[in-house]
Amino acid sequence: MRIQRIYLDTSVIGGCFDTEFKVWSNALMADLEKGLFQGVTSEIVIAEIADAPEFVQEKFREFLNLNPEILNVDVEALELTEKYILNKILPAKFRNDLLHIALATIHHVDILVSWNFKHIVRYDKIRQFNAINLQEGYHTLDIYSPMEVAGHGKD
Repeated sequence: MRIQRIYLDTSVIGGCFDTEFKVWSNALMADLEKGLFQGVTSEIVIAEIADAPEFVQEKFREFLNLNPEILNVDVEALELTEKYILNKILPAKFRNDLLHIALATIHHVDILVSWNFKHIVRYDKIRQFNAINLQEGYHTLDIYSPMEVAGHGKD
């Protein structure tokens, strides 16, 4: 069976230290260490983590030691991001959030995980992202919080 590729956005790494989210973020990291999932991240996450506290950067380095696939922003991702903006899913000032979605979509990632309930892990937004994805000839993207994904390989 093929291992699912899971894109982690910046909030998942930071979530390893957040009182509300650390149990699930760390459980997902443990699943990645066990090889239950293939981690995927991007140059966007790398840039965002660069401004994070040192302990978050250290957790990200641990994640990088698991050899995740790192996606680079290209013309295709920028064009899909612009489609999201033109369709008013989110304003342009949230371009990085949109780029996470676009990168995961164009690279056929199985699941994007995030704790961003305002812009990403929201039923109405997910439907809008996927409507544009289908309109543009892409597959739909599954978007969940780590709570919905972590630990499922143990059963």
